[in-house]
Formats: sequence, C-alpha cells, structure tokens
Amino acid sequence: QCLTGRGEPRGRHLIFHNSSSGAGMEPEEGAAAAAAGRKRLRLHLVTWNVGTASPPPDVTSLLQLNLQGLAVDVYIIGLQEVNSKIVNFLSDLAFDDPWSIFFETILSPLGYIKVSSIRMQGLLLLIFAKHAHVPFIRNIKSQFTRTGIYGYWGNKGAVSTRMSLYGHMVCFVNCHLPAHMENADQRLDDFEHILEMQQFEDENVPGVLDHDVLFWFGDLNFRIEDYGLHFIRESINNNRFSLLWEKDQLNMAKKKEAFLQEFREGPLQFKPTYKFDLNSNAYDTSGKKRKPAWTDRILWRVKSLLPYSSEAENVLEEQAISVSLHSYASHMSYSISDHKPVTGTFGLELKPLVSVPLVTLHPVGNWSVEQDATVSYSALPEFQHSAWDWIGLYKVTFRHANDYVVYAWVQDNEISSGDDAKQVYLSTEGLPAEGGQFLLGYYSHTMQSIVGFSQHFQIQPSRTLAEKDLACDGEALQCGAAE
Repeated sequence: QCLTGRGEPRGRHLIFHNSSSGAGMEPEEGAAAAAAGRKRLRLHLVTWNVGTASPPPDVTSLLQLNLQGLAVDVYIIGLQEVNSKIVNFLSDLAFDDPWSIFFETILSPLGYIKVSSIRMQGLLLLIFAKHAHVPFIRNIKSQFTRTGIYGYWGNKGAVSTRMSLYGHMVCFVNCHLPAHMENADQRLDDFEHILEMQQFEDENVPGVLDHDVLFWFGDLNFRIEDYGLHFIRESINNNRFSLLWEKDQLNMAKKKEAFLQEFREGPLQFKPTYKFDLNSNAYDTSGKKRKPAWTDRILWRVKSLLPYSSEAENVLEEQAISVSLHSYASHMSYSISDHKPVTGTFGLELKPLVSVPLVTLHPVGNWSVEQDATVSYSALPEFQHSAWDWIGLYKVTFRHANDYVVYAWVQDNEISSGDDAKQVYLSTEGLPAEGGQFLLGYYSHTMQSIVGFSQHFQIQPSRTLAEKDLACDGEALQCGAAE
C-alpha cells in the first residue's frame, strides 16, 4: 500500500535484512563470551547442488531445526543448479523462486528474516537472520561473476554477499566451478578470477579478501586423482576416508597455491558427496560410473590470522573476531539430486563495534485501524538519512524487508520534527482491518537494510469486524445450546 505518489519501494531494494537473538551458542560458551564483552553467534552454512530439482518435503535435519538449545543465529544457504530454463528463470525474475519461498516459509515462523538474496541463473545465495541482529547487519552488497563460456554465461561462476556484522566485515561466496577430472587447473584459474573480479564500492574493504572473515563454498567440483574406482569405493565402504585425502585435488592445490593456504577446511569425515543415482544412496551406476568425489565444500579465511598452531589458539582471545568450526557434515538422507548437501556450523566470536541501533522507533499511543497512526523515531547523530528511507509496518512473522503490510516514506509523511525525535504518520488506509500483533521497521536506503525495529504492539481491529465476530460467536453459542 503506497501512501504517496512516489511509488512502492519494492523492486528498488534487492537486498533485505534480518536479526537474531544470539542464543545459538552452547550456554557455557555464551556466558564466557559475554563476561569478556564479546558476542558469540552461531552460523549455519548449507551448500547443495540441487540438480534443477524442486525442494524436498522436509529440511529439519539440514537446517538443524531439531537441536534443542542450539538455535542458529544466521543461516547462509548456497544452491547450485537451481532450475534456470528460460521459462522458469523469467518467472523467478518476476517473483521469488520456489527455493527462496520454500526456505522463507520454514524460517519466518521461527523468527528469521531473509536479509539478502542474490541469484545468477542456477546459482542462488540466501541469508536469513534472527530479528535481534537485524539492526546490526548493515551495508549489505552483492556481486556476481560469470565464468561459463568464457565469462559470457552464468551457468558457472560465483555470487557473493558482503555485510557489516556488528561492525565487522564478513563475506560469503557461493561458487560453481568447472566440472570433470581434467579441469583442476581451470577450477583454480576461475576461482582466482572470481577473487579479482568481485569488487565492492567500498574504499576500505574493496575486495573479497579484504573482509575480516570470508566463507567460500559451493560445488567446487574438485575430484580424487590417480586412484581407481574400486579402491575409492572400497575406502568409502570401510569408512577409511583419510586414504583418499592426499589425492583430493583441492587438498593437493592447497599445498602448492599460495592464495589457498590461508583458507581452512574441516576434516572430510563424511562420504564423498558426488555422484549418486537419483533417489538413492548408491554411487553412479550409469555406464559412465563416475568416481565419487568431495565436490561440495565449505572453506573459510580469517584476515591476518596467524598460521594454524597451538600458539595461534592462545591469541584468539585478543583478536577482534574469530571463527571456530562446530560441525562439517554431509546429509545422506536427501536424494533429489546427484549431489548430497553439505553443511558447516560455525561459532563466530567477536567484540561488537556497534551495539546501539542507528534508529529507535515506537508507535505513538494505542493504534486502531479506524484512525491515522503516528510513529515516533530518533536516530543517532552519525546516521545518514535519505529521501528514500521508509518505515514499514510488519506482521511479527514477516519474511523480508519488502514483506510489509503498509509503509510510509519518512520525509514525505513527516508531521513533526524535534531535537530528540521526529514523527511520521501512517494513514488508516492500508491498516489491516483484522488488527493483530505487529512491529515497525525503519529501512535505510543508503545501508540497504532495516536499521531499527520497534517492540511488538497490538492494533485494534475495526469495530464493525469486532461486532461481526461477536455476533458469529453468539450464534455459535446458541447453536451449541440448541443441540
């Protein structure tokens, strides 16, 4: 519902934000971090080549939704080979794609908001966060790099999203690198090209490697060299994965390529995730009988981190930000694709550089759908206002920044301005007749994020609707008495 002639903000904002409670760490870890003035966040990364399939019926284990007391703060979901046939792709440009809608439907009732979304043909990167973190996820920017068909086609390449998380710069890169055993050098060349091409409009943090923390993941397509099919399968069947590590092309490259040596990865203590028969846990039984491989990987890099050693562990306390791996696993129960999904759960410990929302806002008085409403807000001195800033009214389970019930342009709808606070009106037109629980969010065009939330509050329904509901209840009671 647009309240001025300027048009809806929808479509101009490609990236949305979200926040979290910070309750994702183990209790003793969280208490220790809090005592040291540090914050611990639980990040859960998913990489999955879905092979143009539709979403599965259930992703409880994939998203760790069944782990009591270990709530995730931020979800990062990287998919490859999302259906990008021309009809599907054009439809997805006009509307959210089925995978985005699928994850929104699951996560929004649990208090997560989609804070960012970028797609390049079959590559999709989604980021969801708990509400409480939203005001501290700022300056979100996304990039993409095509490497397919000499850089002119987006079936291979990378999409990335960077953000300031409590003042620390974090970047996520979802890749799909060239396939086939013999293309290991091409994979490395493409990744170096992606690192060079992914530049952001930020003089302080212009490139991917300039971020405090970088996560690199996706279908990297590295294979297992030299060993024959029989030896590889026997090693897998006997859970002797370590026999295969030294011939894994990525592990081999990390010993030779300087730019890879700063990246870390958890131990490959799970079965190779490619190539499976569809709807099966059996490796490729087709005539090609491709050798199994760990094509799907999650790596990370902390800027200026000391080489890994026991001494390095002792200085983590002094670092502004540190990363610890909690789990690194594949998920064999998902069989819609010839790849199995891989997840990495990380603890991100940081000293917050920002701890107060840029904007504080609240509803003025009691709201009813039968009268214009007023919002009061105040901003920190350093906040950069824009003529394109707006305040949205949201249901408490909203999915992303554009999932508002109604909005108002902050400048156009301003009705009073003081030293301490300003007030903006929302017309009764567009307020939901049924009332209910809502919250307000201030969207900054400059930062491409929601920079402040109100507390939840109640909007009273229209009297006509309330009287109608009472009449219906009374009729139901009379019917019950008659029976």
